[in-house]
Amino acid sequence: MGALCDKTTSFIGVVLVLRYYRDMKIQIITLFPEMFTGVLGNSMLWKASDKGLVEYSCINLRDFGSGPRKQVDDTPYGGGDGMLLKAEPLVKAIEQAKANDPEARVFLPTPRGKLYKQSDAKRLAADEKGLIIICPRYEGYDERIMRWVDESYRIGNYVLTGGELPAMILIDSVVRLLPGVLGGESSAEIESFQADDITIEFPQYTRPEVFQDLQVPSVLLSGNHAEIEAWRATQNYPAVD
Repeated sequence: MGALCDKTTSFIGVVLVLRYYRDMKIQIITLFPEMFTGVLGNSMLWKASDKGLVEYSCINLRDFGSGPRKQVDDTPYGGGDGMLLKAEPLVKAIEQAKANDPEARVFLPTPRGKLYKQSDAKRLAADEKGLIIICPRYEGYDERIMRWVDESYRIGNYVLTGGELPAMILIDSVVRLLPGVLGGESSAEIESFQADDITIEFPQYTRPEVFQDLQVPSVLLSGNHAEIEAWRATQNYPAVD
């Protein structure tokens, strides 16, 4: 098993000899592949890879830079602060990713994209096509790369220093929905936003029954499954911004 998205741009994934569906390939184009090591190498994301359900790889954008310094950015036309990622290295990286997985779709996290929702995660998990995720940096990217992008998305109305965190969110939200990743058969079905992108899951409690004068609702201790289900139904309501 190789290292997870380290500086050598290696991959992790166990390929099963016998299986009824192919593993999902997720390729990440980034200047900081080491950021993904801990995220992809732990918990459910690692479990999915270990079971052969998904294969992760990082493509280091620096490898496609120009000149002795492998430059990938430049100043924007028209002036302004900051640096933009250049189109040429980005497109070269995308083309390599496409050569690895021709049917994969290309995703770009950007404030100009549509708001990412649970229904998007469900759609991408059900489709099982590979994902190529670009991680912008600095002031942004040359807009001309949009010709090579299939979908752009944002995770909220705020700005981050780079696209690595939005890429991790996209990966986590999709991979956890792949069959065989979560423990229970209905684990994902009753979660928040799963039904309609709006409704949140009912609150839950565990032992002890009383904690610092805060008590578990008595209905959950009753053993009456009908009443418990009825109570839970009253606790499912639209999320409030």
